[in-house]
Amino acid sequence: MSGSISASRVATLVGEFDRSPAYLGLAEALRLLIGDGRVGLDVRLPSERELTEALDVSRTTVTRAYATLREAGYAEARRGSGTFTRVPGDRARAHDRSLLPRSSDPDTIDLNCAAPTAPAGLAAAYAEATDELPVYLRGHGYFPLGLPALQEAIAARYDAQGLPTSPQQVMVTPGALAGAAILAQALTGAGDRVLVESPTYPNATAAVRSSGARLVASPVDHERGWDLDAVAALLRQSAPRMAYLVPDFHNPTGHLMAPETREEYAALLRRTHTVPVIDEAHRDLMLDELELPAPFAAHTGEAITVGSASKSFWGGLRLGWVRAPIALMDRMLKARIALDLGTPVLEQLVLTRLLGQEAEVLAEHRLRLREQRDALAATVRELLPTWRFREPAGGLALWCRLPGRGATALAAEAERRGVVLAPGPVFAVEGGLDGFIRIPFTRPAPELAEAVRRLAGAWERVQNDAPDSVAGAGARRVLVA
Repeated sequence: MSGSISASRVATLVGEFDRSPAYLGLAEALRLLIGDGRVGLDVRLPSERELTEALDVSRTTVTRAYATLREAGYAEARRGSGTFTRVPGDRARAHDRSLLPRSSDPDTIDLNCAAPTAPAGLAAAYAEATDELPVYLRGHGYFPLGLPALQEAIAARYDAQGLPTSPQQVMVTPGALAGAAILAQALTGAGDRVLVESPTYPNATAAVRSSGARLVASPVDHERGWDLDAVAALLRQSAPRMAYLVPDFHNPTGHLMAPETREEYAALLRRTHTVPVIDEAHRDLMLDELELPAPFAAHTGEAITVGSASKSFWGGLRLGWVRAPIALMDRMLKARIALDLGTPVLEQLVLTRLLGQEAEVLAEHRLRLREQRDALAATVRELLPTWRFREPAGGLALWCRLPGRGATALAAEAERRGVVLAPGPVFAVEGGLDGFIRIPFTRPAPELAEAVRRLAGAWERVQNDAPDSVAGAGARRVLVA
């Protein structure tokens, strides 16, 4: 979807670029803006004359900067139309065939993966981290617990949230999912019971099952959230060894657990000696003005917290962490060595830099997600008025209740129309939830509007046709986030 950007906006974004020489500084500033998404793809850049005036530089400076961008593959000239942004190589390379049914089809809209594009500043963080890398090349490069500087930065984040944490309590992992797998190996064995919410993130339950544990499903209501009376009964009946919970903008319902609910839930878990494993992957994604509750671990010293950079920054970083009591770190380290030996040093350096400027990075990230959430919600209300959802105060998706069943058939029909998304049964621990569909708001607003238009057509057909005629592969698509 093409567009344009004004000269004044470009001048604001490039800021005080390096002027020695000015054309290279301007070209580098534009390359970083295009690379990290602050200037989109297929966007027409201002004319050389307009940008010359806005930046108060010579025409030669802008001409040479645009030429440098074209040579590097970040722009292309279109006869009679101007200069448009691009990225080197084929855009289809950004897609994985395991995730999209037609990865080379530019018309496919991916709403299966609830993960945002990279925030502003990520490309610059990689460039700066590369300058720090040489000192680490003299060592073996293995850091099973994580780079000390990154452990310190993560511990400082918890301190700032009122949860005192030492760097020795932090293990850096290849994403939150890897953290869940490490904890399952360290804390559970064959036949042990683990309490998990339903619906919930399916890859996490798969990671827990990998240790041979048996899952005990605890329903999370789409409107009311957590029913602690039901939780108490389940805990008494099953006495699970571990509980996997998502209290912060729950995936997929979007619920935020209230402070008093956290306190009571923690007390219930203590009575059955159940270790809480708290997934905070969405905690940074508060989109409305409200007071974020203290971390669940503030209510119980036994809690283990799993964090992630994938949703706060970018999935391609593939970094997460585990915060745990010191007494468990040795057991976790032994379990971790059986799975992997550490995470890439360069990405750890990148994340360390991002955490040092996260207030600025996350503010812009949240603003973009808020605008996309509002656009998606408005379009669903307009084109699919019989669907019901709670507009979440944070997170990444709408959890929509359909007027009846048919989510699996809807996903299959939507896929045929070029929209890939996950139906409710994907998130169910023990089956069911075919009356729900998850719609992430992680794509630009125009894409979301087009996706909902296609969904409306797909839903009309599902309602009018026999279920078998629209059954398909929608529920079997690989889900990543």
